[in-house]
Amino acid sequence: MEKLYKINDKDNVYVLKEPVLSGELIEIDGNPIRIPYDMGRGHKLAASKIQKGEKVIKFGMKIGSATKEIQLGEHVHLNNLKSDYLPTYSKDERFDNK
Repeated sequence: MEKLYKINDKDNVYVLKEPVLSGELIEIDGNPIRIPYDMGRGHKLAASKIQKGEKVIKFGMKIGSATKEIQLGEHVHLNNLKSDYLPTYSKDERFDNK
């Protein structure tokens, strides 16, 4: 887990310390995780399974809610996370340019 860190022990996400490439294999708590696409430093990966509606915790604080079940090691981002505080920053079709 040299590429990952938890900011706070209460967090249910790890943060990437450096970029990872598509196909790269990393390990989370003894579980091999294949990275599906390139991700930059600072992106979040689930530290455990996160249920739909469960709060996502980073910095020891709730940063939003899971919009669907998120698997261990899965990228936590706009496709599966909504902000409980800034809805315009969440992936929401109401804000897509058409």
